[in-house]
Amino acid sequence: MIETLVQYFSFPFVRYAFIVGFLISVCSSLLGVTLVLKRFSFIGDGLSHVAFGAMSVAAVLNFTNQTYLVLPVTIISAILLLKTGSKTKIKGDAAVAMISVASLALGYLLMNVFSTSANVSGDVCSTLFGSTSILTLTKGEVWLCTGLSTAVIIAFIIFYNKIFAVTFDENFAQAIGTHASIYNLVIAIIIAVIIVLAMNLVGSLLISALIIFPALSAMRIFKSFRSVTICSAVLSSICSISGLLISILAGTPVGSTIVAADLAAFLVCTLIGLIVK
Repeated sequence: MIETLVQYFSFPFVRYAFIVGFLISVCSSLLGVTLVLKRFSFIGDGLSHVAFGAMSVAAVLNFTNQTYLVLPVTIISAILLLKTGSKTKIKGDAAVAMISVASLALGYLLMNVFSTSANVSGDVCSTLFGSTSILTLTKGEVWLCTGLSTAVIIAFIIFYNKIFAVTFDENFAQAIGTHASIYNLVIAIIIAVIIVLAMNLVGSLLISALIIFPALSAMRIFKSFRSVTICSAVLSSICSISGLLISILAGTPVGSTIVAADLAAFLVCTLIGLIVK
């Protein structure tokens, strides 16, 4: 087994996959705690479908790097859903459901009508479930992912106290002078960046698991916001690396294997939580 791993790690694309997988897992876990506590868990699912629709348009237009179209579209959608969703006639979960289903359907329609590949089903499966995309990253994509991941982590550290305040009591945060709308905007942008990054790791349909599972697992054991966030990041990293290793050795789909590892971690943490109590 060790010899097999050494052989695989001699290939640059495998090393790229582990670097990107680690960075994405850390980033996705940071906002997962906030989304769970603010009851915005469904946002990740909706935005992932929006990203799929944008990626389909980019594929039809033959974009060399699809991120340049997918990222701004996803950011705009995140801002609209989190910032103006409560002020529109179509509220919360209804708006997310409408946008996500429409984006998913239109994206699949475009990929079929304006097909640029002989294997449309394979392309769709890879995009939705992340079956191979993490193992086909170029050096340029790795650098872009590294830059975006670093920006997300730095932004979270800088705005940590404000995000903490807005997460637990937005009305109180506003009362003491915190511009909650600005920090909700920061949260929306960070979420959108994470969604776009995570599509390479687990695909569009499985992104929510990557964001939510580590946070829920950490909450089984710890109670403070800081402890849950740190534990969530550690668990997410371990599960992503473990999932990648198992996927390479067993030949299983990358995204599904990582989510299965997250599920196993959740069950273990739940058991530990019950024992500790």
